[in-house]
Amino acid sequence: MAVLPNLRRAIPADALVDTWDARDGWALRRFRWPADGATSRGSILFQTGRGDIFEKYLETFGHWQGQGWNVAAFDWRGQGGSGRLTPKANCGHIDDFATYVADVQAFYREWAASTPGPHVVMGHSMGGHLMLRALVERAIDPDAAVLIAPMLGVRSLFGRFAAPAARLLARLGDPRRPAWKGNEKPYTTETRARLLTHDLERYADEIWWQTEAPALLTGAPSWQWLLEAFRSMAALEASPIEQLRVPLLVLVAEADRLVDARAALRIAPRLPDARVERFGAESAHEILREADPVRNRALAAIDDFLAARAPRR
Repeated sequence: MAVLPNLRRAIPADALVDTWDARDGWALRRFRWPADGATSRGSILFQTGRGDIFEKYLETFGHWQGQGWNVAAFDWRGQGGSGRLTPKANCGHIDDFATYVADVQAFYREWAASTPGPHVVMGHSMGGHLMLRALVERAIDPDAAVLIAPMLGVRSLFGRFAAPAARLLARLGDPRRPAWKGNEKPYTTETRARLLTHDLERYADEIWWQTEAPALLTGAPSWQWLLEAFRSMAALEASPIEQLRVPLLVLVAEADRLVDARAALRIAPRLPDARVERFGAESAHEILREADPVRNRALAAIDDFLAARAPRR
């Protein structure tokens, strides 16, 4: 699958980046890239992971937009270009994951009402977690959904004690303070690049965007973010996900060193209409930003799924 020229480091000329106000007036940075109206295939809402920006996925957006999909995304509240919720610069903080879900719900309703169907939601990592939670809570009702390396569990040095440790440490000081410094994953000798992708050029794209627009950089999460992440993951797994009827495709990187792939493989069989695509040691966390053999296989799986479960209207 060819890479569109210059797409990875430039906003397309026919795309729009602006802001959208959430229900409480908080401004979220929004991306919209419409397809040619005469060949519209439908509409995709893609949400990134913790600390991400939608620029990291311009290459993939180009793949879908070229097929006739209208593509939209927004930076999560408190990260990227959607402001900060803590006085500590670049710290990714949230009061409650329910706030994220409320933002998705309001955005989805407006987006679905103003774009052609079928409507598909996709989420990477934290975005996958939040999209699944929004589906289970019936906050959104798309025709199909794709979860990419969803954050349904996390890898931690502390194992089953990670959540209690987060609760304790959140209480020992300002819960809005950064939980760690530097690397995406604390207490590891692995580089951030190795945790995310084997493709160093695609990793370099992210660094380029951070250098070009430093205000978009989001660093470590706050202790409160960690605490709410553990709470949300536990609540989601305990929820009646068997009642979900939306068709899902779940892409799982079994060698993922950030999220716990075992959680996704444990939860996916409980979903009544879910297909799982598994990747081995060839893929790190960012499946859609991996080396071409992995990325192309993932895109082909998504294309096949959408052709079968979200056909052109």
